[in-house]
Amino acid sequence: MTIRNNEERMGARQRNSDPPPPQVENQKVETTPEAPTPPISFSTPTEFVDLPSRGLFYSEDHTLHGKDSIEIRYMTARDEDILTSRSLLKKGVAIDRLLQNIIIDKKINLDSLLIGDKNALIVAARITGYGAEYKTKLMCPSCGTHAQTSFDLESVGSQELEMPPEVDKTANGTFIVTPPRTKVQVELKLLTGADEKKLAKALVLKKKKNLPESTLTDQLRLSIVSVSGQKEPNMINLFIASLPASDARYIRDLYSQLMPNVDMTHDFECDSCGYEQETEVPFTTDFFWPK
Repeated sequence: MTIRNNEERMGARQRNSDPPPPQVENQKVETTPEAPTPPISFSTPTEFVDLPSRGLFYSEDHTLHGKDSIEIRYMTARDEDILTSRSLLKKGVAIDRLLQNIIIDKKINLDSLLIGDKNALIVAARITGYGAEYKTKLMCPSCGTHAQTSFDLESVGSQELEMPPEVDKTANGTFIVTPPRTKVQVELKLLTGADEKKLAKALVLKKKKNLPESTLTDQLRLSIVSVSGQKEPNMINLFIASLPASDARYIRDLYSQLMPNVDMTHDFECDSCGYEQETEVPFTTDFFWPK
C-alpha cells in the first residue's frame, strides 16, 4: 500500500481530475442556530410551622380545622421590601402583608387565624429572615433599668393546652363559662387576627378623640358571643357594663388559659439590682427590624 493510495482513501488530497466546486457570489451560508441556554431556576425553601391550637378550635368549615401546622416559605429580599415600605408601615399592615405572602396555601385567610397561631407564624418568619437570636431591651420591674437581653427563638414552644374543669367546649369551638357572682352562662370565643385589628383600630380612634381607653371591656365585647343564650349586641353590652370586676377578672383568667399561644417566657435577671423573675419577651421593633 503506497502513501498515495492512503491519501486517496483518507481523502487527504483531492485528485487532479475532480473539478473544483462552483463559486457563487453573495452565497448565504446556512448555519444551525444555537440552542438557547436554559434559564436558571431558584427555589425558596419552605418549612412547616406547628400551630399552638393544633387546629382544635376552628369550625368545621375552616381551612385549618383539624390541621396542626402551616407550610411557609423562607423570607426573601423582596419580603424585606414589604417590611421597609413606608406606606405599609404607616397603615400598620406590613407584617400582615409579609405573612400572607409567605403562607403557601393561599386559601388560608390570615384574619381568620387565632392570635396564638398568628404569633407562631411571626416567630417562624423572623427566624427564616434574620435568625433565631432576638436581642431587645427589657425594663427591670424592680429598679426600672433597661437591660439588653438575648432570646433564642428556637426555644419557643407552644403553651400547654389544659381545659379547666369549669369550662364546657361547644361543637362550634366556643366555650361556656359561669362567673361565680352573676352565675349566668357566658359563651366565649377565641380572638382572631380580625379581632386584633378591631381592637387596634378602636384604640387609635379613641386617642384621636381624646377618649379614655377601654381595652379590657373592648376585649370582653369581642370575645363574648352570648349571655344566657342571647346574642344581641345590646344585651351583651348591658351585661359587660354591669359585670362585677371580680367576674370580669374570672373570665379573663379563664380566657388566658384557653387561648393557645406561643410560649415567649424568659428568665430575666437585672444586672443592676439582681432582681430575677420569669418574664414574657415582647414583640418590639427589634423583632423584624433588628439593628
